Amino acid sequence: MALTESVKEELSRQHVKTTSERKAEVSAMLRFAGGLHIISGRIVIEAELDHAATARRLKTTVMEVYGHNPEVIVVSGNGIKRGSRYVVRVVREGEALARQTGLLDARGRPVRGLPSVVVNGSMADAVSAWRGAFLAHGSLTEPGRSSSLEVTCPGPEAALALVGSARRLGIPAKAREVRNVDRVVIRDGDSIAKLLTLMGAHQTLLVWEERRMRKEVRATANRLANFDDANLRRSAQAAVAAGARVERALEILGPEAPYHLKYAGELRLAHKQASLDELGRLADPPMTKDAIAGRIRRLLAMADKRAGELNIPGTESSVTPDMLES
Repeated sequence: MALTESVKEELSRQHVKTTSERKAEVSAMLRFAGGLHIISGRIVIEAELDHAATARRLKTTVMEVYGHNPEVIVVSGNGIKRGSRYVVRVVREGEALARQTGLLDARGRPVRGLPSVVVNGSMADAVSAWRGAFLAHGSLTEPGRSSSLEVTCPGPEAALALVGSARRLGIPAKAREVRNVDRVVIRDGDSIAKLLTLMGAHQTLLVWEERRMRKEVRATANRLANFDDANLRRSAQAAVAAGARVERALEILGPEAPYHLKYAGELRLAHKQASLDELGRLADPPMTKDAIAGRIRRLLAMADKRAGELNIPGTESSVTPDMLES
């Protein structure tokens, strides 16, 4: 089951304690899933949903809280919208329900955002508004780099109202317009987890957190593997380049090279891709990493000084671009 469907299935079974919370949820569902229509001079309320249990929940709540009996119409999917859609419609007394749920204000004008009673309500009302908005038009993507919890909004006013409700809950949400459609998006993983917990999607949260942890572990392992691989490549390149410089240094100095420096240089030439630590262990007697590095450094400095006196290319001339390629 997709994460979005899983969240909606769980939220549609969520028990809401108070009438105030149930009203906030219904108001948000009607605002984000539908709107007002005038048919034969009569106001009709319609809410189009993509989840059967959500449609049943909306119908039940409208009946129990407001005393109206909506009808539910099943619309089969087509090429654009796959899967069945469920239209919850209130024809008789639609205007009364619109006023009761805050879709119309006291003067009978449409309310574009959320009703003031919801916006100024309790924290529990804010959670219920988010639950209703998600049931109406929400989605949850897989955890990862582009993970998000998103709600498609009927307009910028509704989006800003939902952002305000999230802010009251301590959750950072952003309103964005994408392809002329207003959306409210939460991308932070911890904030998504907090909102799922508040709305009541506990089982889906466990699945989401498990997938999130698995992806983070995999990403960390990949980063470490790439880091180690890059370090090994750089070490090998540095060793090969150092070997070429040492070979040139021995050519420049010839018999003038001091024995102890020459010995360190020959070790480098014999083991071109070994690390300095490995070269030290191969020496007889064994030497520390710093000791072997110091001898090679002095060998190269002596050779470069001699090359300058003779006006010939120094040790750097032996390092080719191919040796430094990643």
